[in-house]
Amino acid sequence: MAGTARRVAHLDMDAFYASVELLRYPELKGHPVVIGGRSASSPIEGAGLHRFTRLRDYAGRGVVTTSTYEARALGVFSAMGLMKAAALAPDAILLPADFDAYRYYSRLFKSAVASIAPHIEDRGIDEIYIDLSGLDADTPRLARQLQDAVRDATGLSCSIGIAPNKLLAKICSDLEKPGGLTLINHSDMAARIWPLPVRKVNGIGPKANERLQTLGIHTIGELAQADPGLLQARFGRSYAAWLVEAAHGRDDRDVANRSDPKSISRETTFERDLHVKQDRQLLSTIFTDLCTRLADDLRRKGYVGRTVGIKLRYSDFKIVTRDVTLPDATGDATVIRRAAGECLRRAPLDLKLRLLGVRISGLCGAGEAGQAATDLQGRLFS
Repeated sequence: MAGTARRVAHLDMDAFYASVELLRYPELKGHPVVIGGRSASSPIEGAGLHRFTRLRDYAGRGVVTTSTYEARALGVFSAMGLMKAAALAPDAILLPADFDAYRYYSRLFKSAVASIAPHIEDRGIDEIYIDLSGLDADTPRLARQLQDAVRDATGLSCSIGIAPNKLLAKICSDLEKPGGLTLINHSDMAARIWPLPVRKVNGIGPKANERLQTLGIHTIGELAQADPGLLQARFGRSYAAWLVEAAHGRDDRDVANRSDPKSISRETTFERDLHVKQDRQLLSTIFTDLCTRLADDLRRKGYVGRTVGIKLRYSDFKIVTRDVTLPDATGDATVIRRAAGECLRRAPLDLKLRLLGVRISGLCGAGEAGQAATDLQGRLFS
């Protein structure tokens, strides 16, 4: 990394949820394992693989949360319907997700990294950016030290990409999984980055990828050589400009120690489509539970929010959202439930529901909201 002042690392835990489960059930190592589906059976008492549910026995509309590398080799990936996954890998082991355990191990690995490199940007339960620029240490040795610290704290492996910026570091961390370490500089762009598919760039989603394919642009290198005018005509000025910058590996974003979410949400996909009238009591219970869990998330993370919204997916897969902005920020479950109910009354309910979700945005720290209220009272009554 000589010749550049910035050293940014992206650390990504390897098949995180599945790896946590393998700590609990080490006899499953080397076998295709799929995590997902609320109705998936927990292992029964006993020994051997016969005590685990097989994917072929699953019936429902759940989706794959994650899978081991052995299951991925059979074509089973995150967000795939479990029934489709069962057709591809009927003998794979199916385990229910345990998010309390995943959050516990997430805290462990982040604490281990922070003890060595404290300038961290939290990007989710299983990934972080780390600014290594100010640390006086050889880059490969420092990266191995981080990997060892994570393994010592959790028993899990991670992959690390190190580059001059976040965009390239994110790409690199995925190149040599599992347990990989990839270091690149801008001089490596043509050999290491440009041959990769454009979808490897974080920010190029499925729809943009599909539109680029129609233009004959399949690799990052082809995107770097594309006519800017053609991109602008297809994607608009702002996104086209970003595509060009990304293809050339340019990214000036800082590693932010605090990464505030724009919104927090809770949603659930039903095992069967629910009728608003016939399943009224069940829907009401689920709705209230989502609001309560959302309030718990806010309290745990130290936020309150002003805009409450709902998300509905109908039996025909159409999605509808509604929201309402409150006069004051809240984290109270009752207030959230009342506001979400108001949104629900404004949504069409003539079709059965497949998914129900509740979200809150316009977030601020709970302490900030309290201080704002105090300041307002002071102005009103002074």
